[in-house]
Amino acid sequence: MSFDQSNAANLKAVIDGNVILPMDSKYDECRTIWNAMFDRKPALIIQCTSIEDVAHAVKFGTQHNLLIAVRGGGHNSAGTSVCDDGLMIDLSLLNAIAVDPSNQTVKVQGGALLGDVDKATQEHGLAVSAGIVSHTGVGGLTLGGGFGWISRKHGLTIDNLLSVELVTAKGEIVTASETENPDLFWAVRGGGGNFGIATTFEFKAANIGTEIFCGPIVKSFDGMEEYLKFHRDYVRTMPDEMTITAVIRHAPPLPFLSEEVHGQLVVIVPFVWLGDKDQGEKLIQPVRDFGTTLGDGSGVYPWVDWQAAFDGLVSHGARNYWKSHHLTELSDECIAVLKHHALRLPTQECEIFIPHMEGAPSRISAEATAFPHRHTPFVLNVHTRWRDKVDDERCIQWAKEIHDDTNPFAQGVYVNFISQEGADRVKDAYTATVWERLVEVKKVWDPDNTFRMNQNIDPSNKH
Repeated sequence: MSFDQSNAANLKAVIDGNVILPMDSKYDECRTIWNAMFDRKPALIIQCTSIEDVAHAVKFGTQHNLLIAVRGGGHNSAGTSVCDDGLMIDLSLLNAIAVDPSNQTVKVQGGALLGDVDKATQEHGLAVSAGIVSHTGVGGLTLGGGFGWISRKHGLTIDNLLSVELVTAKGEIVTASETENPDLFWAVRGGGGNFGIATTFEFKAANIGTEIFCGPIVKSFDGMEEYLKFHRDYVRTMPDEMTITAVIRHAPPLPFLSEEVHGQLVVIVPFVWLGDKDQGEKLIQPVRDFGTTLGDGSGVYPWVDWQAAFDGLVSHGARNYWKSHHLTELSDECIAVLKHHALRLPTQECEIFIPHMEGAPSRISAEATAFPHRHTPFVLNVHTRWRDKVDDERCIQWAKEIHDDTNPFAQGVYVNFISQEGADRVKDAYTATVWERLVEVKKVWDPDNTFRMNQNIDPSNKH
């Protein structure tokens, strides 16, 4: 159904925020999202400045049979926060943050970015266990699960979620927590934006201080296979306070690297240690000592600086396509496959990202939340990134090939790392029992699948 823009006049009378139409000067800026592959043009955009705005927007969208897309940070690789010809509900102005230092809790509105939360909580030496890029939207990250540098110690983002306020498909405002609408609360912790528009989150925060021992260590690619064999075993001996990741990519122009290393294939090993620096030095020293280290940027840094340290590598405006798995093992065979494809990275901005998981999240039952894949030791995210549309096919094909070739070592996928890959791939983010329960909750809260611009849980299709 095409949208009659004259209907927007009545909408403007009830919306406190902005109603933006295609002829408005802000339209192109507001419809643009992080992944430049998606150049979609909604019929209208509602920038909400209150919870009531969100409720009005949902009711308006359903009354006019409009496809609804919800933008928080606009940061996911699948481009689901914008649609063609429908309604884009933009939460970016709903970004207030309130920290309660005495209870170590923080309330965050649905349009806030991770960097906003870091700055607010760090005024009290606190942090929410969340992502690794400061311009990520807190809403999408949380609803999919959320992991980052302190997750091994303090749990996934959803493990620190105390309650969430949502606008339902009926335009009603509800709260979900362990005691209020507990089935809905279970589902939103990993089930994505399928059940409503999350307008406010309440998190438990961790006391980490304002500075941490962390940094990237850069290893020679020549010893990549030998290093990763050491790495996969060594990181699994670490206490929860230590997180060590591996990233295979061309070296960016980091200030501690000599110029001849810039642009070379390398293995970057970023780490975070939550504890005494001397102890952290002892634990990270074997990483430095193994093979050839080309540069070492480790030190004690402000948490907010570290959280933004990799922002420039994933800035807005590039074309992005992700393929991902949870890895059951980082075996010799898997490492050989990674090396084969790393030698064929299609652009300088592509990377193979291998975070170590386990720790606190793995000690929570697989069915306690809608994030069941808690017990795999590693995640593999193939982050393909390029600038020119003519390279789409070549870059996407490379990502699919490495994904297919690592499938024998995989089990499931992190829902936030899925691009546009179809309904069957969405199911892979869950186990059969978790999926069936999610479908049942979807039938209760969104039986008409109003919220389907996402990694969708179709209420009509259980199996």
